[in-house]
Amino acid sequence: MLAEILAIVIFVAMFVLIVWDRFPKHYVTLGCGALTSIFVFGIGMKDAEAFVNTLAVKGIFKTHFWYAAGEHAEQTSGINWATIIFLWGMMIMVEGMAEAGFFDWLCLKIAKMANYEPSRIFVAFMVLSSVLAMFIDSITVILFLAAVTIRLARTLKFNPIPVIMAEIFCANLGGSATMCGDPPNIIIGTSLGYSFADFVINTGAMGAVSLVIIIVYFYFTMRNRLQDPADKVDPSTIDVEVKINNMKEFMTSTIIFLIAVSLLITHAMTGLTVAFIGVFIAAITLIASGRKALTLLKRVDYPTLLFFIGLFVVVGGLEETGVLVVIADFIAKISGGNAHIMIAIILWVSGIASAFIDNIPFSATMIPVIKTLAETTGVDLSTMAWTLAIGTDIGGSMTPIGASANVVGISTAGKEGYPISWATYCKELVPGTVIVLVVSMLNIYLRYL
Repeated sequence: MLAEILAIVIFVAMFVLIVWDRFPKHYVTLGCGALTSIFVFGIGMKDAEAFVNTLAVKGIFKTHFWYAAGEHAEQTSGINWATIIFLWGMMIMVEGMAEAGFFDWLCLKIAKMANYEPSRIFVAFMVLSSVLAMFIDSITVILFLAAVTIRLARTLKFNPIPVIMAEIFCANLGGSATMCGDPPNIIIGTSLGYSFADFVINTGAMGAVSLVIIIVYFYFTMRNRLQDPADKVDPSTIDVEVKINNMKEFMTSTIIFLIAVSLLITHAMTGLTVAFIGVFIAAITLIASGRKALTLLKRVDYPTLLFFIGLFVVVGGLEETGVLVVIADFIAKISGGNAHIMIAIILWVSGIASAFIDNIPFSATMIPVIKTLAETTGVDLSTMAWTLAIGTDIGGSMTPIGASANVVGISTAGKEGYPISWATYCKELVPGTVIVLVVSMLNIYLRYL
């Protein structure tokens, strides 16, 4: 009982400190991970094996960690090294693309194709945000999109706030469509053995339907606030430079990106795991960058990777002590074993919780819960996995603090003189979030139950 209490206290303290946001998040999770190692595994359980299982280092040296040979990689608890290694590799690739000017060029090129018409740019950037977020971290997507949007807004004299809010929402929505689009999906995929194609077929299909609906919704609710007709600028007078400074770097980064996408799409067929893909993409990016390799390595977001490591240790403490089994039993009890009620609970609890707390620790906590529910109630695990992914990915759009992309987008706008208040944000995006969650729930009911 002591171990269970200690695990819960440390976990709750971690969540409170993350929400409080007074300390760097990686300090919080690493500190709580250390406390879990000492007090839960050491004093409470007195079980060195449970601690070793949570570290999960041995798995890295096994063949199936890198090559699954036609079957899913082994599902392990504790630190999900596949997620961490994959994120590290993709971060290096994205830094290489940014260095080559890929994102700036792409955004300005699309704006030019839209004839510099604000309403067309509004729709085009929603689609672009969603598509890019399917393959690239949504934080990176919003960083570049928001900056380019503000640059265009000043030139074309339109209000960038509705565009940035729509970009944030669509980045989170696009991230839900693929395994590599959002950190919770990477954790779900690597923990439960799902492939890139599995996500595209399931969450991707739901995301596509929702994207069409949300673009129409945002277009009709926000377009009137884009620009005063008196401020309309003649497109022929626009002089926004769209050029590539280093064609060799640009082409190289584009080719590497296409290789990464190809490997992710085919990894279930080739047997190459996401950990292998992450290391391979990082290696060819660093080799191609030459003298800039050290610069790219320095730009990697190491605090986020450390955040994951500490998080997985704390969640491992809950799993090893059996706390998560109790939570699963509680959900099964209040749902009465009814699959429809269970799915609704997972979706809406995930969505609402992710609006106020970080969706990464929440999804990591819920994975063992849905595994236990599948074993005890007979409800299909994959159905609950897609429900959890949609709930955590989309729910984060509901508030300014619900996802990292939200914080980055609002911060960028504020620094450039376009503050977005909680009231403005929630007024526009809460209804959109509810619409997508309802559409997704109906989709799940009709398709899987």
